[in-house]
Amino acid sequence: MTEIVHLCKSSAHRNSLDKLVMEQKKIKLVLCWHMHQPHYRDGLSGQYRLPWVYLHAIKDYTDMVAHLEQIPEAKVVVNFAPVLLEQFEDYAGQLRAWLESGSPLHDALLNYVSGQMPVSELIERRYEVLQACQKAFAPTMIDTFPVFKKLLKMVGAHKITRLEDAASLAYFNESFFVDLLMWYHLAWMGHSLRLQDDRVKTLLANGQFGVHFRSQDQRLMIEIIADAIEGIVPRYRALMESGQIEISMTPYGHPIVPLLIDFNSMRDAQPVAPMPQSAIYPNGYERAKWHMEKGIDVFKSQFGVAPKGVWLSEGAVSSDAIGLLDHYEIQWTASGEGVWRHSCEASGIDPHDVVSKKALYQPLQHATQECALFFRDDGLSDLIGFQYKDWDPQDAANNFVYHLKNIANALGDEVEDHVVSVILDGENAWEYYPDNAFHFLSKLYQALTQEPQIEMATFSDALDSGIRPRHLSQLKAGSWVYGSFSTWIGEPDKNAAWDLLVAAKIAYDDVMASGALTEEEQVLATQQLAICEGSDWFWWFGDYNPAGSVHDFDELFRRHLEKLFLLLNIPVPPQLAKPLSYGGGDMENAGTMKRN
Repeated sequence: MTEIVHLCKSSAHRNSLDKLVMEQKKIKLVLCWHMHQPHYRDGLSGQYRLPWVYLHAIKDYTDMVAHLEQIPEAKVVVNFAPVLLEQFEDYAGQLRAWLESGSPLHDALLNYVSGQMPVSELIERRYEVLQACQKAFAPTMIDTFPVFKKLLKMVGAHKITRLEDAASLAYFNESFFVDLLMWYHLAWMGHSLRLQDDRVKTLLANGQFGVHFRSQDQRLMIEIIADAIEGIVPRYRALMESGQIEISMTPYGHPIVPLLIDFNSMRDAQPVAPMPQSAIYPNGYERAKWHMEKGIDVFKSQFGVAPKGVWLSEGAVSSDAIGLLDHYEIQWTASGEGVWRHSCEASGIDPHDVVSKKALYQPLQHATQECALFFRDDGLSDLIGFQYKDWDPQDAANNFVYHLKNIANALGDEVEDHVVSVILDGENAWEYYPDNAFHFLSKLYQALTQEPQIEMATFSDALDSGIRPRHLSQLKAGSWVYGSFSTWIGEPDKNAAWDLLVAAKIAYDDVMASGALTEEEQVLATQQLAICEGSDWFWWFGDYNPAGSVHDFDELFRRHLEKLFLLLNIPVPPQLAKPLSYGGGDMENAGTMKRN
């Protein structure tokens, strides 16, 4: 009898706990992964100067969707830059054409790994291949493959090896360079492809046993890359259509919209920084509208619907930029904690709600504008971007959940009216984690979906749940980086780049007004101008960034401008032959991400 009473009490206790869990109020969490690469195709030669679109495609864009496919309960927002979507399409078409007819690819590294272009006996060409095959974070992407590491050791390779010190490359045969190229691409394969694609497993197994890669293996590599890239958009679209994820976009060419509209917007956070010599970017508001309309067209062509949300490039916002989003009936956007703090202080938001960050976890609406603004929790976002790579995956996931539960407990009965926004790049952090963060992200999604106090959601879900945005009387212009535009303007090299762009825009306007171009020529020139207006060129200018990256982006920017002048059929200004910036710094994560 005692045992029966004990069982009844236990059952009642369990029922009570189950009811408590069911009734427990949840904090909404929005994880937003931003997927972006600038236009890497050289304006003059038509060749891709950097391979990051296809390499991140086979490593990160495939892994990130695979995690979501494995855990359907996980809800996130995925933001795609339209200029990246177009490059997926371009690469997929080129790769398929090579497989079907042997058409040369517009990417030197792919031509080498496919065998389309044999590695020349010229030391200069061999040196280029050797240097290209070291562009990876060695501790997690080279050292973990003993054969790959040994190949590099055989030639005494180092990223800072100079061409004049590379004479020994003449003694290595073609097979050595084929093996090196194949291993480099295997190192860039996402963990999901290594686990699920039998072709990748075969190549890895053969390479680890010391078997030299053959021409059929090289062709197989191209098939793997082509299939992976072709599958990216359909896989994300399927998750969107199932309701598991929301897909948003960035304006077409990834421009800093507030700066296009008004250079003076920088003054909110950089009141004494030097400005470009040019007072304005001519007709910048119309250009911002063009980027929105072109972006929406590309988005619809890929995903079949218009986006509800827009992550303005680099989370760069201003009152005018939000007005632009209202014009296109965009429901939400987001920015960084620095912009939130400056705006709350200027608006007289209750200081307790600012210090406690309670107001950080509420969507805001500026003045009479309609678009809701969400703001990134910089601390939580940077834990993923910079810290957890050195942690045990389960410990990191538990720590992240612990922080969220603390936020939920602090909000008390009002927790359901709040949203924690964690926003960061969906590709650049993972190479610094073991196995491309596969174990961390798996543990994180599992922990988040199983925790009773957390509801994974999208920004549109949050608004649809009835959360009412809080009024913000003043919106201070800025971005997710430091709450300012200092990463893109206000420093001599960056300002000089803006002045070159302004000069090109004035020339563009003059030629377009003259009627000298055909309709087709106008379209090509306008598209080229959009590429030049992208934010990435300005990001890299400055002596704090690595010299190699600064050189690459500086040269690409100037060559894109040169192409614009050629399309306008007017002389190219001689100053475009002179470098703008030289770099020389050593930024964390190679300068691809910035910690707040």
